[in-house]
Amino acid sequence: FGSDLVFSIWKIDDKEFDIPQVDTPPTLESILNEDDEPFILEDTCLLNTENIDAHSCETSSLASSDSGDLHGSVLRRNLLKGISAQIVSAANQALRLCLGTTATGAEYGAVSALSINHDCTRLLCGFAKGQITMWDLANGKLLRTITDAHPPGTAILHVKFTDHPALAVCNDSGGSVFELSFRRVMGMRTCESRCLFSGSKGEVCCVEPLHAGPELKDHPITHYSLLAMASLTKILLIGLKPSLKVWMTFPYGKTDPASVPLLAWQFVAVQKTINPVLAFCRGDTIHFLLVKKDESGTIHVIKPRQLLLNCDLISLSWINPHTLVLMDSTEKLRVVDRPSQEELETVDMAELQLVYNSSHFKSLATGGNVSQALALVGEKTCYQSVCSYAGQIMYLGTKCVHIMTLRNWRERVDHLLKQEKFMEALSLAWSFHEGTAKAVLGLFADPAKRKGVVADKMVEILLQYVDRSLKKCPEQGKIQLMEQHFQDMVPVTVDYCLLLQRTDLLFNQIYPRLVENSVARGVFLESLEPYILSERIGCLTAPVMRDLLSYFQENGMMDSVEGCLVHMDITNLDIQQVVQMCWDNQLYDAMIYVFNSGMNDYISPMEKLFQAIGPPLREGKPLTDEHVVMGNKLLVYISCCLAGRAYPLGDIPEDLVPQVKNQVFEFLIRLHSVEAAQEEEVYPYIRTLLHFDTREFLNVLALTFEDFKNDKQALEYQQRIVDILLKVMVDNSDFTPSQVGCLFTFLARQLAKPDNTLFVNRKLFDQVLEFLCSPDDDSRHTERQQVLLELLQVGGVVQFDEGHLLDLAEKTEFYQICEFMYEKKHLYDKIVDCYLKDPLRKEELFNYIHNILSMPGYSSEEKQLVSVKALQHIKVSQTSINSAKTAELVAVHFADKVQPIITSLQVCRIAVCQRSLSVDLISRESLNPQTVLKLGPDLHELLVDLLCQFSPQQVIAFLKTSQDYRLEEAIQITEKHKLHETTAYLLEKKGDVQGAFEVLEVCALWFPLLEAMMSPQKLLKGGSVSPDCVSLSSALKELTMKVLNSMSSFIAPPAIIQRILQDPVYGKGKLAEIQGLILGMLETFNYEQTLLETTTNLLNSDLHWSLSHLHKAVSRGLHPRQDHCNICLQQYKRRQESEEEIIIFRYTHIFCDICLLVLRCNTTNHYVEVPTT
Repeated sequence: FGSDLVFSIWKIDDKEFDIPQVDTPPTLESILNEDDEPFILEDTCLLNTENIDAHSCETSSLASSDSGDLHGSVLRRNLLKGISAQIVSAANQALRLCLGTTATGAEYGAVSALSINHDCTRLLCGFAKGQITMWDLANGKLLRTITDAHPPGTAILHVKFTDHPALAVCNDSGGSVFELSFRRVMGMRTCESRCLFSGSKGEVCCVEPLHAGPELKDHPITHYSLLAMASLTKILLIGLKPSLKVWMTFPYGKTDPASVPLLAWQFVAVQKTINPVLAFCRGDTIHFLLVKKDESGTIHVIKPRQLLLNCDLISLSWINPHTLVLMDSTEKLRVVDRPSQEELETVDMAELQLVYNSSHFKSLATGGNVSQALALVGEKTCYQSVCSYAGQIMYLGTKCVHIMTLRNWRERVDHLLKQEKFMEALSLAWSFHEGTAKAVLGLFADPAKRKGVVADKMVEILLQYVDRSLKKCPEQGKIQLMEQHFQDMVPVTVDYCLLLQRTDLLFNQIYPRLVENSVARGVFLESLEPYILSERIGCLTAPVMRDLLSYFQENGMMDSVEGCLVHMDITNLDIQQVVQMCWDNQLYDAMIYVFNSGMNDYISPMEKLFQAIGPPLREGKPLTDEHVVMGNKLLVYISCCLAGRAYPLGDIPEDLVPQVKNQVFEFLIRLHSVEAAQEEEVYPYIRTLLHFDTREFLNVLALTFEDFKNDKQALEYQQRIVDILLKVMVDNSDFTPSQVGCLFTFLARQLAKPDNTLFVNRKLFDQVLEFLCSPDDDSRHTERQQVLLELLQVGGVVQFDEGHLLDLAEKTEFYQICEFMYEKKHLYDKIVDCYLKDPLRKEELFNYIHNILSMPGYSSEEKQLVSVKALQHIKVSQTSINSAKTAELVAVHFADKVQPIITSLQVCRIAVCQRSLSVDLISRESLNPQTVLKLGPDLHELLVDLLCQFSPQQVIAFLKTSQDYRLEEAIQITEKHKLHETTAYLLEKKGDVQGAFEVLEVCALWFPLLEAMMSPQKLLKGGSVSPDCVSLSSALKELTMKVLNSMSSFIAPPAIIQRILQDPVYGKGKLAEIQGLILGMLETFNYEQTLLETTTNLLNSDLHWSLSHLHKAVSRGLHPRQDHCNICLQQYKRRQESEEEIIIFRYTHIFCDICLLVLRCNTTNHYVEVPTT
């Protein structure tokens, strides 16, 4: 408050303004907590309502758009207007107190600090010129005027009451802090001052004592009268009682020197105990200090966490134990939740025109005698313009006071509803319902009561939301706009109704309202589908169910109908109508579900499906796609029923599982169908399933039989079904060998079980064997073999005579069956013959032999027999072998028999086979590194000879990769076959480069080219002398010169000149005609000579420099670091008369020559002998 404001208040005349007398003035606390007095003006009661938007006081205005709608509007703002403005608009307003006189203001200056004690009976005022006054708020009397509490010439920045009634603290612009003790002795009021902190040690600019409410007056911490002080460099926490003690200091670290230190105390519940927490900051980081007292009585100060913001703070206040209200340097309020450190709301307070305390921090009233650091901080200080108490924070502006309080939960929701933000309001209300909202006020702590109250509010919001959407539905435009309008609303409504578990609200109140609009009705019904499929909605009311099916059917959404039906309770539907609809639209899953769930009927669905797929199967007609789908669903349905599973999802009720299994078995084994014709064969249902998919039907039975244990009835059904299967399929030409094989494979698996109780006549297996191995039937040979092999592999071999089985397999050429039997008897060498005879698996022979010979688990005798058989195969079957795989097999397993193998191949004179075998046997490119053979040179030379005959293009590649041949013999072989390039390569490898060039006839390569350039010139020489001919002749000579220049690098110049002079074009002409050629050759000679000389000089210079540098290094003197021998320790300076030599190594170690010889230390280091003289 400035002195001018004090004067304006004092000048008010009671008679002029008809101000009544007040008998018992209320306390300031009661004034601040009044709700309905005209003194507190909310929102629209601004200084000038005609020019200011009424919404500008709402904390979710455009100025606070950063807060978003996640938490709604957290703060409510009230305004306290100036007294003169209130009297004009409120004639019944009474002035409570007016303290001080104009003389006081003129003498002391402006009020710079205020403080009221805990019971609101005393007021301390600090002034800009350093005085402090105490007033009695009950009667307005001046009790004390303190002028000597601190050094003169400094302004009072802070004056604070503590919880002790006779103790206060003050802070002046010199940075010092003083304790003020009030006493009354002999009727005289006195004040004693004690310096708590001297400004010479660091200027304090903020002090904050710990205040405890009445409910915490017995807290053990309050007895210490804690005081927090913030200097420009650190935080100090001291205790004033029982004696002065510093509890903690905390430096800020690196901060902006212009930022303002801030302090705020709050009692907070931490781990079920309530302790004071000090929040302090300077800049953009808020630190929290927890003060607690342990069982031993020791005070501990803990720094649990910190909060980093992106703004420079000028005010810090607690509004409740969980919520902080901050103001930054741009005058924006930020509401922050302390536990989650989440920013809940941002409010722009620019219209407040906050009052700053800069003049007091600069001590302008006393001459401005303050430090530059304190003056810089004072630019943004507003300590005395912000006050918090009992959940209210007051901000002093130039024309009014703003009071910020938390909105209760209902106000926050209603505030969003006023803006028609229904989705945000529902989201916020749900967070209140679940207890996840921040800064909550006005809700029950008991979860049940809290949820009940909030749920009622949410129901109200939902109904408002629906009504508003119907009223604001676009009446014109495209249908898509209307659909989008309701698609934004309906899913939200459904979601929250389900979250609240209020389907009655959804179907009985909301849906009847939406039915009036056809678009809304359609959107609502479509939106139910995902909730039904996810089983969030399991039961619909009868009207909604009928409307849903009707709507989907009208719009051709039959897949959606099926998906929804199988997830819902359909007991309130017309079963017959729904079944017919499902059958007409091929919704077989839904039809089965309706029969099962609606009537507990598990047989009727099978009857309907059999009636559909049975006739075409009996008549041998191909099945349509629809029939295939029905058959597959029938198999799955039977499997589910026999396994106790509901179709298409869920489980059959446990009490119905045995009954359903029995019903299904009885149905399948019926002798005839219900409406059987005279020509119908017995067991139509099993026969139909076998014809539809034999393997899958038998798999269904196999899975079912797995559960038959100690169930006599089930075992009887099992035997009965097996007997029927045999009766239907055996001796029936309608079934293929594959189908019959599937049956006996199924039986073999069942019979192989250890707890098998089935009985099957063994003669039936013999009958099936004869059927599958019939040598007169060449059809489906592979299929019949595969069926029999599968039967044997599952254990069916025990049902047959092995000798008879092997004979039949050999006659029928079932070589895989033979392999199976031979392997069982460990006759692996005979399996080799099986592979050789089987044209489809001949190529697999090599892998089989390799596995037998290399893998463990086979005896040496078995491996030997296989080796012999393999060698016989290689030597005998030369015309049919795979040369590459044979070569690799020999290289890996028969390396010691390579010579005989090659010899036997040569005897046969099969040249191609020899070549292929040899290449793949020895060539390093065709084998893995571990399979490369180390053969003698004669074999390599033999291979070279074969390659020269049959594959000349591979000779050089082989010679480059192989080093095991003899050069002379290889050269003779290549010369014999006239492979000149190969011969030249070998000569070069031998070192005979000249011989290689002679073989290649280098001159014969260049001179034909030269001849090609010179022959056209012979024709032009005797021809026309036209310009074209002259130009062509010149071009040819230029090309000839280029060829000569290129030749000079490979051919001696005399040979070139001789060839030119022998040519008739140049030989008989004048010297001028070949002058260009000769000069060109000479220029090339001069260039190459100069290049050679330069290179030689560079090499010589480099060699000379290296020798000179080395000589200088070894000639440099050595300075010993010690004056004695490192072995005998005698000083060499005292032995100048001695003839002994001293040896100094390059690292300046000194040794006597004799000492080294005695110790026989052979060193390789270079050393210099220095004579002692």
